[in-house]
Amino acid sequence: MRFMMLMIPKGYETATPDVKLDPARVAEMMKYNEALQQAGVLITLDGLHPPSMGARVSFKDGKPLVTDGPFAEAKEVLGGYWMIDVASREEAISWAKKCPASDNEIVEVRQVQEMADFDPEVQAAAAGLDRLGAKSRRL
Repeated sequence: MRFMMLMIPKGYETATPDVKLDPARVAEMMKYNEALQQAGVLITLDGLHPPSMGARVSFKDGKPLVTDGPFAEAKEVLGGYWMIDVASREEAISWAKKCPASDNEIVEVRQVQEMADFDPEVQAAAAGLDRLGAKSRRL
């Protein structure tokens, strides 16, 4: 079962583009990342620049509208993620609990949808998804 663990750092929604990372915290997080890898559960991981460097595309009346960050209405934003492959939800939560997160960080655990999770009609509508590339093999 694949799970995405989403890092939600409180306050990151207002971080400036030149936000500085604490090298000690990065080193601590790297130990955690290496533990995931050594356990054979890590698929991929990435950190994300703050929303002040991003954009949102909404679709009012079917027309795209681009809003540059930061986003005034945002209460929580992603700071990064890990994609892991484990046997159960409980195992994914166990890994999330081991994260060296600080008081102002939350790790949200979400199971990734697999094609088998859907009824045959949805599976038929998504036929060919496996040909889109190794990084997009599952819905």
